[in-house]
Amino acid sequence: MSISIQFEPDGKQIEIKQGMTVLEAARKARISIRTRCDGKAGCLQCKVSIEADEGMMNFPTEAEQRKMGYFSTCGERLACQTRIIGSAHSKAIVHVPEDPLKAAVRKRLLEQQEEDRLW
Repeated sequence: MSISIQFEPDGKQIEIKQGMTVLEAARKARISIRTRCDGKAGCLQCKVSIEADEGMMNFPTEAEQRKMGYFSTCGERLACQTRIIGSAHSKAIVHVPEDPLKAAVRKRLLEQQEEDRLW
């Protein structure tokens, strides 16, 4: 049974087997999701937003609820704890936030381009 997962903002789409975590699916798709605890719900760095049909993902684990607190009710999930359990031909869209280091570099490059235009 294959399930379609699309990762944004990259637009990359892959087919996965039922039961994989979002983090495992991202690694299979070569999408970088930051994590320091290697999938043990310890670091909170793998937060993602997921658009999916109801019943397509497992309910938040106790560890995830404890770590996420309020954010677990806002549609954010930990990629390492979220298992895709949807039925065949299901589709989910995972929104991966930009890495903070990449964001800082991109911001600095834009600032540099603006400075160059002044000359």
